[in-house]
Amino acid sequence: MNDRERFIGWMNYQKVDRAPWWEMWYWRETLTRWKKEGLPADRHLQEYLGVDRRESIGVSLGLVPDFEEETIEETAEYRIYQDANGVIRKEFTDKGYNTMPQWLRFPLETRGDWENKIKPRLNPESPCRYPLYWEEKKRTWEGRDYPLNIAGGSIFGWIRNWMGFDRICLTMYDDPDWIHEMMDYIADFVVATVRRAVEEVDIDYVTMWEDMAYKSGPIISPKMFREFMLAPYKKVTSLFHEHGIHLIFVDSDGDSGPLVPLWLEGGVTGFYPIERAAGMDAVKLRKTHGRQLRLMGGIDKRAMAQGKEAIDVELKNVAPLLKDGGYIPWCDHLVPPDVPFQNYMYYVNRMKELTLHPDKW
Repeated sequence: MNDRERFIGWMNYQKVDRAPWWEMWYWRETLTRWKKEGLPADRHLQEYLGVDRRESIGVSLGLVPDFEEETIEETAEYRIYQDANGVIRKEFTDKGYNTMPQWLRFPLETRGDWENKIKPRLNPESPCRYPLYWEEKKRTWEGRDYPLNIAGGSIFGWIRNWMGFDRICLTMYDDPDWIHEMMDYIADFVVATVRRAVEEVDIDYVTMWEDMAYKSGPIISPKMFREFMLAPYKKVTSLFHEHGIHLIFVDSDGDSGPLVPLWLEGGVTGFYPIERAAGMDAVKLRKTHGRQLRLMGGIDKRAMAQGKEAIDVELKNVAPLLKDGGYIPWCDHLVPPDVPFQNYMYYVNRMKELTLHPDKW
């Protein structure tokens, strides 16, 4: 059984040889640490870990062109600069590792900013949105034995990035028509951009991104999600469903549980990364939503740092899902630099054992 057959079968609750072996994210500092602890510097990480192959179709949904990065102030302790999203941010450079920046100013403050700074960068006809040698890539994908992904965009998260947390929340009350306008435009932009790809390529799954929750719950209420986001979501997911792409995952951190029913109503069929520190639990999500919700993630990064016993507890927790299908275990976010290399390799090996023999756990 090849990687593509396994992924499609597993996510549709069919009998396969095992669950897919996937992993997704690492801090840069994590890999730096691991190379000091034994990770070979001359190996592809995916090959070294022995995880399954998967690829993305590479259609760009970002701002085109990016804002030019520009340093505004720099000292031995910090750097203030404009990033590719047009955000003025302050990053501290004396910590020796990445820290959360201080957000100083955002590019989207007024309707004029939307019309002049952001909207022109969301042109679905920009030639660079599709990779070079598109026809050649299509021929390569025709005979592939691995799953192929396409990005499905973001309805709330992008605007939050451009406006900032406070401004988007206040604007939903102060100028709801403008929020509707932007979300509707983004949905139309995503559909227009990816339509060619879904019509010309046999794509296996979609990943969307929001990051719209914190540890204590979602940034906006389910009522506001329904008012502002449900229709744009249906517009985007309908295109995929119409072309036979029914595995549509959304990525949101924090306690996103109250929003999951609305994502399902909006045409999404999967959720990740299931952040354990926010109280999310893959087994509970399956019990609540049944097989209509596919899942990826849900292995506590803190357990990976603690060691073998904690890792085994996490894996034992998700063992029922490895008997049921529709779930791929991996870290519940980026693997952070406090995770020793040996701990992580223990996790990888035990995860593989679990997928092969879930009844023994």
